[in-house]
Amino acid sequence: MTKLSKVTFLDIEEKNLQESIDGLDIEMLSKPSKQEQEKFIEAANNFVKKETKMNIRIDPYELDAIKKCAKAEGLKYQTFIKSIVHKYITGELISSRNS
Repeated sequence: MTKLSKVTFLDIEEKNLQESIDGLDIEMLSKPSKQEQEKFIEAANNFVKKETKMNIRIDPYELDAIKKCAKAEGLKYQTFIKSIVHKYITGELISSRNS
């Protein structure tokens, strides 16, 4: 069980989700069938195959700033950058800074 008093949550929904997960008795869960397990493995393999590695050059100052922002979000910096790119191309990236 996670000690919720020491955890910082993004919002109440995340807190409720964690409490629900912590409240699960995993001994009561049934093991997925062989067919279900094969579907899970196939889905995981398909997900991994869809990603491509990318190399970029970036100013060290900018990378440090990205790492600080990522840490504040509780993410690894590569995941943070991937999230920014995804939000940008889907139109979800909204600047919170005043122009």
